[in-house]
Amino acid sequence: MIPLSVLDLSPVGEGSDVSQSLKNTLDLARHAERLGYKRYWLAEHHNMPGIASAATSVVIGHVAGGTSTIRVGAGGIMLPNHAPLVIAEQFGTLNALHPGRIDLGLGRAPGTDMGTARALRRNMDAGVDSFPQDVVELIDYFRPAEPGQRLRAVPGEGQNVPVWILGSSTYGAQLAAILGLPYAFASHFAPAELEHAIDIYRSRFQPSEHLDKPYLMLGLNVFAAATDAEAKLLFTSLQQAFVNLRTGRPGKLPPPVEGYDTQIDTAAKVMLEYALSCAIIGSPETVRSGLDAFIRRTGADELMVTAQIHDHAARVRSFEILADVHRELAKAA
Repeated sequence: MIPLSVLDLSPVGEGSDVSQSLKNTLDLARHAERLGYKRYWLAEHHNMPGIASAATSVVIGHVAGGTSTIRVGAGGIMLPNHAPLVIAEQFGTLNALHPGRIDLGLGRAPGTDMGTARALRRNMDAGVDSFPQDVVELIDYFRPAEPGQRLRAVPGEGQNVPVWILGSSTYGAQLAAILGLPYAFASHFAPAELEHAIDIYRSRFQPSEHLDKPYLMLGLNVFAAATDAEAKLLFTSLQQAFVNLRTGRPGKLPPPVEGYDTQIDTAAKVMLEYALSCAIIGSPETVRSGLDAFIRRTGADELMVTAQIHDHAARVRSFEILADVHRELAKAA
């Protein structure tokens, strides 16, 4: 049975604040470690009131320091927002503090609106277009220093920090294949090119010093509860947040709403069905059949599960149910 991992945006729910969200993140990470999840990744987003993981490397340090065995990483760092040397130093430091437990996923999207991207980057002339070169430069900083090398990442050099390419299109698939790196596709919110990206990555993969064969991780929304009805209700928080974001009204994660699908127009319904089609919502039995079907359909090597659930206890319980289902499928396999 393939491994399961967790993607956490450290959601800030309505009626709560960032401090509580970060406490919840560490609590969920400790549960994920106990439940056997392989990784716990945090995502970089900016200028979003409902997401507390903007300072991603800082939150990774918080989570890694509060756990002991689970791998902790970025899913991801939006590299155009940063100088490669700075990221090498940050993740070199994290790996020095928590040897063998740190992952670095890299994306080329801004993780925000363009006005905020300008405030982050200051210079928009490079950014996305230089992403492949920046990835290679960053990886080079992790290599052992050469004699006479003038520019070094300290900490960073000689640190074995696995680098992943993230993507929601075929661009990342091509780059990961060329560089021989593991690839994580954001099917949990952008599934349109899922099959095409998988095919490109696997068919064009070139073995490297990092990886001898393709390794594919897919994002998946899983909302699990005692009943299908309860899980569908929990899912309305993500639906509301997605509609709010897409209509220019980002805010904190809303509480669930009964009958939400009857309160939105046809365009919003279509958008949600399209963007969130990679989602499993329901009771343990529903999750079991959905998980098995998704793995069989995609052939993924690993799944990274996310669940934007307003109530923290319900969120923890969702991951507990999923872990139980995963163990049952592993036994059956």
